[in-house]
Amino acid sequence: MEVVPAWAPAVGFTLLPHAGGFLGSSITKREIPTWYQTLQKPSWCPPNWVFAPVWGTLYTSMGYGSYLVWKELGGFNEKSVIPLGLYAGNLALNWAWTPIFFGAHKMGWGLVTLLLTTGTATATTASWYNINKTAAYLMVPYLAWLSLASALNYRIWKDNRNKKKPE
Repeated sequence: MEVVPAWAPAVGFTLLPHAGGFLGSSITKREIPTWYQTLQKPSWCPPNWVFAPVWGTLYTSMGYGSYLVWKELGGFNEKSVIPLGLYAGNLALNWAWTPIFFGAHKMGWGLVTLLLTTGTATATTASWYNINKTAAYLMVPYLAWLSLASALNYRIWKDNRNKKKPE
């Protein structure tokens, strides 16, 4: 019977966040040239091409951080329920934002989802800090990006909320 190679969990945890990003990318790609292009955006909005590499880097970083926590706690067990449960909740909220904002065009609900995502990311980072500081530090760029994304989502919602919806 073949034992799972030692590197497999590291790769699996690192790639997991990309799954939701990959699924959401089909919605995003469809909506950028149509709906999103029509929205008023602030002058400090990053160009569209920036988002994919940034999210790819952040997903890799936070995924590897989750592996470090899992490994440090000896796998899935009673000690890992809170730190990895917070992380799982954060991933679910993160993945939900794209269908809400881009798919349903619900900018206000997107902002609510993003603020909840930021809250769970902060709680996740805090819970990881005493388990594995490197894992917690790997979440810091994600927290910074979520702050920018929240501000951007707020401005887009504020500047476009009274815009007539296309028939």
